[in-house]
Amino acid sequence: MADTVSEDVLVLLRKTRRTSTTRVLLILAELTEQAVFRAVGCGVAGLVPRSEATPEHLVHVIETVAAGDGYMPPNLLGALMSEVGTLQENVLLPQGRHFSGLSAREIDVLRLVAEGHDTEVIATKLAYSERTIKNALQGVMTRYQLRNRSHAVAFAMRQGLI
Repeated sequence: MADTVSEDVLVLLRKTRRTSTTRVLLILAELTEQAVFRAVGCGVAGLVPRSEATPEHLVHVIETVAAGDGYMPPNLLGALMSEVGTLQENVLLPQGRHFSGLSAREIDVLRLVAEGHDTEVIATKLAYSERTIKNALQGVMTRYQLRNRSHAVAFAMRQGLI
């Protein structure tokens, strides 16, 4: 529970995300659009205004978050969705990226790896050099600390990319 999403709260949220798989529910005295953006950026799974934190409501929200879903007041959901759309359109797409952080090329390469193709076949199918394919795979594996091609494919599948 906190009054606002202060720097101290953000530090604690980031540390929790790095060191734990715990899903965080944040109860705030003041729940603004800015607080939502900052908290969601630190991995918060649920946000509740203190004024709505009745025992019954908290039980519902805790069950929702524990089940793997997220929760935030509906009046703030629209603002978050608008911000996500703006981010996608103005930041990610111009760089050829998706929310996953992967480029269209990287997704195509991972899809073909998942189908069992080797580097030579993938390069031919996508009209890139073998070196470009290897660099795309290495970039994904390095960025997400993946051990090998199989791990990269599993990651892409968990992210819903292939």
